[in-house]
Amino acid sequence: MTSPETLGPVPSLDPAIADRLKRDADGLVPAVVQDATSRDVLMVGWMDDEALHRTLTTGRGTFWSRSRQSYWVKGETSGHVQHVREVRLDCDGDTLLVVVDQTGPACHTGDPTCFDADRLL
Repeated sequence: MTSPETLGPVPSLDPAIADRLKRDADGLVPAVVQDATSRDVLMVGWMDDEALHRTLTTGRGTFWSRSRQSYWVKGETSGHVQHVREVRLDCDGDTLLVVVDQTGPACHTGDPTCFDADRLL
C-alpha cells in the first residue's frame, strides 16, 4: 500500500494565485458560479486554496462545505456536474467567478439555479 509520504509533495495552489486571494477568517473565498451559455448565476460556494487548486486542475467545480467540514465536487452524487470553462478573480481578490457548463439543475432542490425560488424584488 502506498502512503502519502511515498508519493512525494502534494501539489498546491500556484503561489502567484494564492498571494492574490483575500480570504475570510476561516481561509475561505466565496465563489460565484455562472452558466457559460445563459450567464445565469447558478449558485455560490466556498473555496479554500485546496478547493481552488482542485477546481483548476480537474476542471470540476470543487468546494468546501462549511456545514460538513469537507470538500465536495458538484455533481459527484447527483450527476449534475459543472465543467469549468474559466475561473476569474475579482479586482479586490476576495471573490471568485467560476464559469461553467452545467449538466442538469445546479441547485440541490432540483431548481435550475439556487436563485430561482425566492425573488425579493
